[in-house]
Amino acid sequence: MTSSIASKLPSKTLSRLLLFTRKTPLCQPFCTLTKAQAQTQKLERIADELLSLSKLELHDYNILMRHKMGLNKYGPAAVGLQSGSGSAGPATEVKAAAEKMVFDVKLEKFDAAAKIKIIKEVRAFTDLGLKDAKDLVEKAPVVVKKGLTKEEAEAISEKLKALGATVVLE
Repeated sequence: MTSSIASKLPSKTLSRLLLFTRKTPLCQPFCTLTKAQAQTQKLERIADELLSLSKLELHDYNILMRHKMGLNKYGPAAVGLQSGSGSAGPATEVKAAAEKMVFDVKLEKFDAAAKIKIIKEVRAFTDLGLKDAKDLVEKAPVVVKKGLTKEEAEAISEKLKALGATVVLE
C-alpha cells in the first residue's frame, strides 16, 4: 500500500510514515505486531482516501474536523483548553478575545469653517488626491481610514478633532 502513497506524498511525509511502519513498532512492549500492522493499514487507508478528495471535499472535511475538535474560526474553544489556575473563567477569555485589534476612523461631521484643513489632513493620511479627499470629506458620515492599530487610529482621530471634526473609532 505504501507504493500508492509514495507517489502522492512529499519525501519528508513519506519518511515519517515509513518510520512508523517499521517491523518493530515503537510500542512493542504494549502491543502485538499484528495490532501495529492493523493500525498502519488503517492509517494508510485513511491517507489514501484523504488524497483522493477534491478541494471542495477537503474544505468540508477541514470544517468538520475543526467542529469535532472544538475549534472555531477564531482558535481553540474556551472550554477545556485552559492552562494555569482554575480561578480564571471563560468570561475572562471572552473579554480578551472581544478587545478590538483593528480600528476604522469614521468622520461623523465637521465644522464648515475647517473644511479645507480637514481635507488637507485627510489627504495626508490617505494618500488621496485633492478631489478624492474633498469628495470623501463631503460624504460625512464616512469611514476615512480602515484597518488601523489603536495607536494610529487615535493619532488620526486627535488630529481631526483638533481641526473641528467629530470622529468616531469603530
